Amino acid sequence: MVITAKQEALVVNSWNEMKDDAPTFALKFFLRLFEIIPSAAKRFSFLRDSNLPLDKNTKLKAHAMGVFVMTCEAATQLRKTGRVNVGANTSVQHLASVHFKAGVADVHFEVLKFALLETIKEAVPYMWSEELKEAWSESYDHLVVAIKNEM
Repeated sequence: MVITAKQEALVVNSWNEMKDDAPTFALKFFLRLFEIIPSAAKRFSFLRDSNLPLDKNTKLKAHAMGVFVMTCEAATQLRKTGRVNVGANTSVQHLASVHFKAGVADVHFEVLKFALLETIKEAVPYMWSEELKEAWSESYDHLVVAIKNEM
């Protein structure tokens, strides 16, 4: 799987369009996940121990934003280096360990992908196309493969 220059451009351009309101879209992304799989919220320690409504939880907002940004950045990294790096503060191995301990299964990754794509479609409806959907799908899939390979 190789991401093309055009796919990278589509992801980056759409991300740039969403960036100003990215925290809102990132939160919508995870709220959509919890609508589809309500029990998924229990997999997050910072949600299990919180009495706050999901949309007010600052840790959820930060986590959602991180996933959104990692997925976008995966497209650029793949074009530059041929692999996904997740940043200086964490590693793919750490993400894999956390996801493994939480019992994250293939179906969770697939539902998260669906929620991501639906959120992007809502965020930039004037840009939405099969090509944009495929570009974000490829970027997300590469990130997930990197995590699963370490699990």
